[in-house]
Amino acid sequence: DDFGKKLSITILVFCGILFAISVIRGESIVNAFLFAVALAVAAIPEALSSIVTIVLSFGTQKMAKEHAIIRKLQAVEGLGSVSIICSDKTGTLTQNKMTVENYYVNGESVCSEEIDLKDPAQRELLMFSMLCNDSTNHDGQEIGDPTETALINLGSLLGVDYAQVREEYPRLSEVPFDSDRKLMSTEHFIDGRYVMVVKGAVDVLLDRMSHIQDGDILRKITEEDRVRIEVQNKHFSENGLRVLAFAFKTMEQEQGLTLNDENDLTFLGLISMMDPPRVESKDAVAECIKAGIKPIMITGDHKVTAAAIAKRIGILENMSEACEGAVIEDMTDEELQEFVPNISVYARVSPEHKIRIVRAWQERGNIVAMTGDGVNDVLALKDADCSIAMASGSEAAAQASQLVLLESDFSCMPEVVLEGRRVVNNIQRSASLFLVKNIFSFLLSLMSVVFMFTYPLEPSQVSLISMFTIGIPAFFLALEPNKNIIKGHFLTNVFLKALPAAITDAVVVGALVIFGKTFEVGETDISTAATMLLAIVGFMILYKISAPMNMLRTAILTGCIVGLLFCSIFLNDLFAITGMTTKCIMLFIVFAIATEPVLRYLTILTEKIRSFYSGLRSRKAEKK
Repeated sequence: DDFGKKLSITILVFCGILFAISVIRGESIVNAFLFAVALAVAAIPEALSSIVTIVLSFGTQKMAKEHAIIRKLQAVEGLGSVSIICSDKTGTLTQNKMTVENYYVNGESVCSEEIDLKDPAQRELLMFSMLCNDSTNHDGQEIGDPTETALINLGSLLGVDYAQVREEYPRLSEVPFDSDRKLMSTEHFIDGRYVMVVKGAVDVLLDRMSHIQDGDILRKITEEDRVRIEVQNKHFSENGLRVLAFAFKTMEQEQGLTLNDENDLTFLGLISMMDPPRVESKDAVAECIKAGIKPIMITGDHKVTAAAIAKRIGILENMSEACEGAVIEDMTDEELQEFVPNISVYARVSPEHKIRIVRAWQERGNIVAMTGDGVNDVLALKDADCSIAMASGSEAAAQASQLVLLESDFSCMPEVVLEGRRVVNNIQRSASLFLVKNIFSFLLSLMSVVFMFTYPLEPSQVSLISMFTIGIPAFFLALEPNKNIIKGHFLTNVFLKALPAAITDAVVVGALVIFGKTFEVGETDISTAATMLLAIVGFMILYKISAPMNMLRTAILTGCIVGLLFCSIFLNDLFAITGMTTKCIMLFIVFAIATEPVLRYLTILTEKIRSFYSGLRSRKAEKK
């Protein structure tokens, strides 16, 4: 809107200046006024704002279906140009729900899908994990630590009701979990004996164990047993899993448990858990990479855990692509710019690290999208080219963002970005068509002043050309699928797409008018010939912008050609289209033939200038 307003004001001022010059040169006020009106009609992009509004409204509606609410319309342009997406891990790429992955009993690792409750050790480990546990789950409402709820949820999946187990073996006493000792103990009466069940960190429990349950045999734990348990624990940890060890101890009688009882324990097994990635995350990441977007995970979690999740969903290939925030702490901005292309996972990061990572990518010429949900994400969201907040997050993050995801789910990001591309690409395509008319009108006006000839087009003729080579096709093309990656600045792209056709229009029409005066061709004939020449160039650039052609685009192009011919033949008086003399027809044919090579060579020249400019910018960036 701002671009359209400034352009319209500039054109109106220029029309006023040309009106004054025409009167000073001796033109009648009526002719000078018609000249100024014709220029205004030709140059002002009257329908551009309407088309942009329609395209944006359709785009925001489609994004809403993907559970994305646009708060600021400029976010659409940012989304369409995004090449880097920085995303949080927990709840966005993962389910934000701990899930049991493996049991380790009798010296063997068993994945959760293969747990067999007919096996006494596996059944006992499941039962003990429900008893030494404070969490509950009533009708899907989970209360308690996520690690503990994962244990009772596994029981539900295996057909074991935790409430029934607790009712059958009620808790007689307990020593609650303590973050210093990293243990929790509960006492129960099980199968005619008093049993203390203990869970906690593997390294802490191993130091307190004297025996091990080996099948049906209870024996003393050996150094070899300890090494095997430590190796298994390390293997789970390296895969980003959280590990709990379970042990028990038979008591002689019921007694209130004390800290002194947490010794001489019997090892039963390990349970590994993780916040698993969303099922859709892997496909979403693959779709991003396919679309030319690099997804980056930025999290406060441990490096190993973050890397394990990232590897599962395709963000990371090897551990060398993961680092902790402390690594970049002492880097200069220039060093960080060289560092970021090799890293896909950042763990243990602070808000300041997030800001520096975003800026480093921006300095490398990338458009960066940042997701966040907390107050500490606000500054990074503001720095990003496209800021995305989660509806489940803080109000501060939502207010700082341009777009809000109603569901904290990364899987909708590819579609949202691709819809942004469709909107921006189509607006660029439509705006290019309008800008051809604007630049042409400006150049032809300058030529009319320099070479002292009257502006050759009537307002109605300009409207005819605008309707069939700009307005109608621009509207339909703006709604077409177009998910190509966007490179370069929006206005630069629009200008360079429009420039070859606009110069071609100005050159051939200006030359037609000058040669027409030389050969004494009437002004009405020249107006008609100029209109037809503009139509030819208009359809040529329309074909170029519409490429590659499909059924719809071919139908649009054909329909517009037929519509223009119909209006020229049957509504000729309305649009000031007249018959042409032989001289005028000959001139028209010559310049019509010349339009194609002129347009082709100007397009090649423009592309070379663009490539040279891009190369120049790249070299400057490398020197920096």
